[in-house]
Amino acid sequence: MEYQLIIKLWRKSLADEGFVASVEDLFKEALGASVELEGYDVSAKEINFFMLTADPRVTFRRARDVLEKLGVVNGLSAAYRLNGGAQLTSIWPLRAMRKFKLP
Repeated sequence: MEYQLIIKLWRKSLADEGFVASVEDLFKEALGASVELEGYDVSAKEINFFMLTADPRVTFRRARDVLEKLGVVNGLSAAYRLNGGAQLTSIWPLRAMRKFKLP
C-alpha cells in the first residue's frame, strides 16, 4: 500500500462520538482488503482515522459513504501522503480553506 489516507473529524461538529469505537469495523466491511486500517487517535479538537491504500481518492469516497450513513457529514476533512512521507495532499473538502495538519 503506497499511501496513507487520513480522515479528520472535528469534534466540535459531532453531535455524538459513540460511533468512533465501531466505525473501524464498518470501514473494514465497506473497504475490504483494499485498505489496511492503522487505527485512530483522539485529541481535544479532532479525531483522525489512518489507513493505508493504493488509491486514496477512491478509498476516501467509499469511507465517506460509511460516515454519511452514520450521519457524520459536517466537520469532515481528508488528506493523503506517501506512506512514511510528510507532505499532505488535501482531498476533502474540495475547496479547503486551510491547510490539512495533524496535531
